[in-house]
Amino acid sequence: MSWFESLILGLVQGLTEFLPISSSAHLRLTAAFAGWHDPGAAFTAITQIGTEAAVLIYFRKDIARIVSAWFRSLTNKAMRSDHDAKMGWLVIVGSIPIGVLGLVFKDQIEGPFRDLRLIATTLIVMGVILGVADRLAARDESGGKHRAVRERKSLKELGVRDGLIFGFCQALALVPGVSRSGATISGGLLMGYTREAAARYSFLLAIPAVLASGVFELKDVGGQGGHISWGPTIFATVIAFGVGYAVIAWFMKFITTKSFMPFVIYRIALGIVIFFLVGTDALSPHAGESGG
Repeated sequence: MSWFESLILGLVQGLTEFLPISSSAHLRLTAAFAGWHDPGAAFTAITQIGTEAAVLIYFRKDIARIVSAWFRSLTNKAMRSDHDAKMGWLVIVGSIPIGVLGLVFKDQIEGPFRDLRLIATTLIVMGVILGVADRLAARDESGGKHRAVRERKSLKELGVRDGLIFGFCQALALVPGVSRSGATISGGLLMGYTREAAARYSFLLAIPAVLASGVFELKDVGGQGGHISWGPTIFATVIAFGVGYAVIAWFMKFITTKSFMPFVIYRIALGIVIFFLVGTDALSPHAGESGG
């Protein structure tokens, strides 16, 4: 991998990680369209450490409060009813599905799941699901001629059941094209949470999974026969961090007043374009895979 490739892929990672459009799919597609080697699941996981560092800084006050309350709840029974302490446990519980399924389907994640036809399918299907969830949320918020405004849930109402459902939604993102934020936010909206609550928990829930996955994949950098090396990978990770921080700040403001429909339209349109290119043999569904 060249330094130029790592620059572009780092930018793509930072721009797409927090938007509900799938960063892993866009890294895969960028390489395929440019005629580069598929950067692979290991490169994706490691550069996500950069964007996750942006989450740690952006939500640093929330995270510090949650971690502090969680540790105190281990020895102080009175603290176990504290909202922040509960959030600590719920992040742990919600991280279990992706941890287990990530290990079980590791070979598929690094192989068959990166087929461009599957990516196109997941882009479209999850786009439709996100669109339906967004419309339901908008209807609750605006009411209507014969409907009263319905109050949506905040994170204070999050329990173990919903935490696990969020976790299984996040696990769907093991398939490129699904989108970690898209799946968890869709799940949250369908369960009746506000856009802001669903997005906030989505980003917090991703921290253990992304950091663990990135550390686990470090062993594959610079190995014999591989095409990713330490220098370009670290460079891409730093780029992803800087761009990702700007994007997350913008996105959290965007969702307070806007709907997800622009992302829904983009996902569906991109999926259709991929199917067209593959169907006309303009693009191989395995483009770049031979490179490693």
